[in-house]
Amino acid sequence: MSSVLKTNALESEAIYIFREVISQFDKPVLLFSGGKDSITLVRLAQKAFFPAKIPFPLLHVDTGHNFPETIEFRDKLVAELGLELIVRNVQDAIDQGKVVEESGKYSSRNSLQTTTLLDAIDEFKFDACIGGARRDEEKARAKERIFSVRDDFGQWDEKNQRPELFDLLNGKIENGQNVRVFPISNWTELDVWSYIEQEQIEIPSIYFSHKRKVFLRDGMIWSHSPFVYQEEDEEIEERIVRFRTVGDMSCTAAVDSYAATIAEVVGEIRQSTISERGARIDDKRSEAAMEKRKQQGYF
Repeated sequence: MSSVLKTNALESEAIYIFREVISQFDKPVLLFSGGKDSITLVRLAQKAFFPAKIPFPLLHVDTGHNFPETIEFRDKLVAELGLELIVRNVQDAIDQGKVVEESGKYSSRNSLQTTTLLDAIDEFKFDACIGGARRDEEKARAKERIFSVRDDFGQWDEKNQRPELFDLLNGKIENGQNVRVFPISNWTELDVWSYIEQEQIEIPSIYFSHKRKVFLRDGMIWSHSPFVYQEEDEEIEERIVRFRTVGDMSCTAAVDSYAATIAEVVGEIRQSTISERGARIDDKRSEAAMEKRKQQGYF
């Protein structure tokens, strides 16, 4: 926290947004996946409320198919910072018959997270869910406001959003509604990595190059795992890879990379001609895959 006064424009905006959340909402929560964006949110929240502790819990919607490195890092971070962590599991929704497990070549639990998230919002009566989505990631996310209102069914209407002129954020909601809040909406992938480098933030090891058993499908590098469907003719091989974005194992592809430090990752991203969502398998289902999930209540 020695650098608490060393700010930049994006950091200052994010801190302002966090403070607006606390002033306008009764029960906010930070949606935490263990990925670089949500880890960055934690650091920004620390700065926003320093020297006090972060005044809201973290919520992880656990698909049960996460990378082990991510879960280990999540638990380590929460313990070190003394944060409150709430975990709700997609497997419970499957067991209760609320959602149906997908099967087949492109099966994933990613879209099933929506029901678990909406149940958690209702269980704890959260009125604001803070997430790490950024406008540069994907077309549907580019349409989002910083304060993005969801109706009493958790649904998002991209045609009915509030103006946010002069950085004025309107958190007034009706009974049953809640708001998704995106403090780093205006950041890019490079902004996030540059901030991680500047702040010397620890992140999970899977963001750096490592040897992993993988197989190739549709020009993408899939992780070999009991959670990932694999055809008999899809051969397992070992490659030096890393991950640019981290969802669960069934929806996140790796990229060939020898970047073993944050500085090397930053350099690699500067040279990249493919967006980080290019490694998200679940976005390949259709051109509007993300938008449809968001309309149903997704992050």
